[in-house]
Parts: sequence; C-alpha cells; structure tokens
Amino acid sequence: MNDRTTALAEPVTDDVLTRPFTGASPYDDYVHASVLNSMQHPLTDAPDEMGFLVTTQVMELWFTLIVHEWRTARVAFAKDDLRAAMDALVRSRRALTALNGAWAPIAALTPYQFNGFRAAFGKASGFQSAMYRHMEFLLGDKSAGLLRAHRGDPAVHEALGETYREPTLYDEVLAFLHRQGLHVPLRVRERDVTGPYTSDPGVVEMWREIYTGPQHHPHLALGELLTDIAELITRWRSEHVLVVRRAMGAKPGSAGSAGLAWLEQRAARPVFPELWEVRGDL
Repeated sequence: MNDRTTALAEPVTDDVLTRPFTGASPYDDYVHASVLNSMQHPLTDAPDEMGFLVTTQVMELWFTLIVHEWRTARVAFAKDDLRAAMDALVRSRRALTALNGAWAPIAALTPYQFNGFRAAFGKASGFQSAMYRHMEFLLGDKSAGLLRAHRGDPAVHEALGETYREPTLYDEVLAFLHRQGLHVPLRVRERDVTGPYTSDPGVVEMWREIYTGPQHHPHLALGELLTDIAELITRWRSEHVLVVRRAMGAKPGSAGSAGLAWLEQRAARPVFPELWEVRGDL
C-alpha cells in the first residue's frame, strides 16, 4: 500500500468540529432539530403512519413560511415597494413548489395501508389546520364559519381573526396598481374584506390593459408571478384530491366531513380569478 492510498484512507479530523459542546449544539440551539424530531408520536404499529405524520408536519412548516412571505409582500405593496413585494412572492413560489413535492411520501397509499392508522387520528382532519386557513384567508377565500371553528383555542382564534379582518394579499395588489394609475373600481377598493373575494369585470379590464400593453412591463411580470402562485395552489389542492381519492375513495372524511366531495369543491375555487378570465379576452 503506497503512502497516497494510506493518506486517503485516514479519516479527516477537524478540532473545531469534534470539540465537545457545552450543552446542546449551536445548530440545535438555532434550528431546534431535537424539538422537531421529538414531535412524531405514531399511535399504531402501521408502517405508513410515521410517513403520514412527518409529511403533514413538513407541510405545516411550509404553510408557515408561505404565510410569512405573503404577509411580507402585502406590507411591501402597501408601501408601494414593488421590488420587495416581488422578491417575497418569488420566495413563496419556491416554497409552494416544495410544498407540492411534499405529497410524495404518502401519495401512493393504498386503502389497506391508510386504514392501518386512519382510526388513530379520530376527529382530526387537515381542514382544521389554522396555518392553512391563514393561507386561504390571505388569498381571499374567507369564511366566518371556518374562523369560528377555532374559538376553542383563544390564541389561535385571535391570530386567525386578525388575518380574517385584514385586507388580503390580492386586495393590496389591486390597491397598489390603482395608485400606479390603473383603474380598480371603487366597489372593489372599498369592499368588505371579511367576505370572500369574487371576480369583478372592472378588474378583468384592468388586467386586460396590462396584458395588452408593453410585454416586459413590471406590472405584467407581477400578473404572471401571481398566476404562477395561483397555479401552484390549484395544483396542491388537486394533488390533495388525488391522494384522498386513492387512499379512501369517496368515503366520509375525518371529523364527519364530506371528505372527497368537500376537497373537490375547494379545489375548484379560483385563486386571483380575473387573471384567469382575462386570458379569454386577449
């Protein structure tokens, strides 16, 4: 054996990396990995339950990041800072792409595999996720009933109530564009923001003006970025429908919900509707 081979076989050591920590590692102090890794508590011996728990928890973390970025963008639009708003929306687009990929560990569950642990979560259901509700409220899909469902947890209810009462991300986009000289109808600018956003022909016309104008204008780039986000949300909802259909068919969902029928109804709800409608006018 030559010296070069011997040198390659020897493990590389680094005194900084091997020095004992005082307490938890600085990495754990910052990331709290030990906390994250202690939060999986399967209730059955079913081999697929761990994957279901981890997938769901990872999605909750992506929800948190997406909500953070949309709030950042909303504040930036209110300040007429398009660059900062676009940066936050681009970051959220990346997070949404990762969120969609998070379905992979459970996307192919068979009914037998899913039934192996389904009874363990009792009345728990994904539609009870408060952070996902923040996402939908920020998108304009608001519901007093879905807010009311969280009254049993005062802190969660109050935080979600703030998002419910505040303008949506899209409201701030439209207000910004109006201040930039585009016409957004007064009825849209002064709408009750606690109600669900619905399409308005005046907003369709505003987007038509943008899309028929200069093809490299920042406002058109904004429209396309919002369309990307709407598409990714729609794809996530549609993937959810497919995962449920594959694992349990059309049976009633957890907590007595309509299951697949309810998810299909939600998946059909448009995100930023005028951005889709305007394409038929171009």
